[in-house]
Amino acid sequence: MKQLISALALALLFAFSSHLSAQEDLMSMLEDEADANDDSRVYATFKTMKAVNFHTIEMVKKKSLDFRVTHRFGNMGSASGGGVHNIWGLDNSDDIRISFDYGITEDLQVGFGRSKRNELIDANIKYRILAQSAQKTPISLVLLANFGITPKRDLNGFYSKSSSRLNYVHQLIIARKFGERFSLELIPTHVYQNLRIKDNSGIDQHSILALGVAARLKLTQRVALIADYAYIASDYRRSHSSITYQDPLGVGVEIETGGHVFHLTVTNASGIVENNFLLNTTDDWTQGGMKLGFNISRVFNLNFNGKE
Repeated sequence: MKQLISALALALLFAFSSHLSAQEDLMSMLEDEADANDDSRVYATFKTMKAVNFHTIEMVKKKSLDFRVTHRFGNMGSASGGGVHNIWGLDNSDDIRISFDYGITEDLQVGFGRSKRNELIDANIKYRILAQSAQKTPISLVLLANFGITPKRDLNGFYSKSSSRLNYVHQLIIARKFGERFSLELIPTHVYQNLRIKDNSGIDQHSILALGVAARLKLTQRVALIADYAYIASDYRRSHSSITYQDPLGVGVEIETGGHVFHLTVTNASGIVENNFLLNTTDDWTQGGMKLGFNISRVFNLNFNGKE
């Protein structure tokens, strides 16, 4: 319960900060809407850099910093350890991540974060190679590379080699905005883990392929529905492992409140970043394995001289 109180207090602090500061509106720090009558870029395909679990094609504007706090509570269903005794998972915390992302140019972004799950420290680089335009270019393409290291204590002999602590994610994000209300993206993903888990059924793979999909449906000027899903293409994980792995599925509501965008989500993924949730999702929606989560994004303009 203390974790819930702390999380809510943090949310209130962010809300009040939007009234106490004279910063520009969030989307003016990100990317403004394009004029559909010319061949300008189509902006605001998604509202923020993340859907529920996956990255979107969106980036922080040049010389701006996105500070993000993401919280994932425990399982809601009693069959998966939730229920009334822990307020349907609100007493627990499966993962918490604090991250910073900085826009070097309009098409290049770097970031890093730290997660509670596996004590993961990650760094990423995001590069836009193609932008959807009003007339000529039907899609946007973004490359994402993420490097993760787990510094947690070696209690089971897993990390006898320091290289076993490393994993990598590479994604090609393909997106299109269909009119003003609906956006869709496909996310072919490659995950490489140095550490492979062995059990009586066999041994896990180093390389794992996945296909993600994410969508956004705009309901009002400031409210939208978001969702994403990942199919994990691993024969070992789908058929032979003694651990019952699940495909990550998340749905949520997105609310823009001037200075920041607030996401309220439900997902079976315990981890927040791809290095965690693509490798370690074991909770089942049908068994009450979904968990409530939220994130708060605050963008700061660091272009102090006022020049581009």
